[in-house]
Amino acid sequence: MKSIAISGSPRENVGKRDAKELRYQSLVPAVLYGGATQTHFSVSASDLRAVVYTPVVHFIDLDIAGTKSQAIIKDLQFHPLTEQIIHVDFLLLDEKKPITIEIPVKLTGTSPGVKVGGKLVQKLRKLRIKGLPKDHLDAIEVSIETLEVGKSVKVNDIKLEKLAIMNAKEDTIVSVTTSRALRQAEQEAASGKK
Repeated sequence: MKSIAISGSPRENVGKRDAKELRYQSLVPAVLYGGATQTHFSVSASDLRAVVYTPVVHFIDLDIAGTKSQAIIKDLQFHPLTEQIIHVDFLLLDEKKPITIEIPVKLTGTSPGVKVGGKLVQKLRKLRIKGLPKDHLDAIEVSIETLEVGKSVKVNDIKLEKLAIMNAKEDTIVSVTTSRALRQAEQEAASGKK
């Protein structure tokens, strides 16, 4: 899985006034937890944009005053009006502990059902995947090569080595439904045969 480097500065004071002052300086208050102790620090808002506003999932190589660790973003808080990031929680990764991450679904191939006029409907764009950090993938590839009209690919149909999908087994990832144009063409063909 891809990783991106972010550097942070330790916070001396933890509180609303300190957090507000940091935000005025275009910094975002942050917490790294999952280790023996929590680490309070701040990161540049511009550094976070590369990680937050992308469909790609990244591991984050944190450098807090020379202390390096690998983490993932566990929670983000946004300002209700400006939608700026106002706080971020990082979870420290442990190579021996499984973690759950939402991984994007990437559709591959061309559906024969779409070629004849069906409509492709993707219901799940991400899947919750649990596994060790080293086993996680950048994307879950789902082939639609065999999808005819009225058929679907469910979570149960996806098999991953060393990883578990946490979504409900019966959830539909992608399906091909009858489009209005195809339905109309079928009705015209049926009425023309009579």
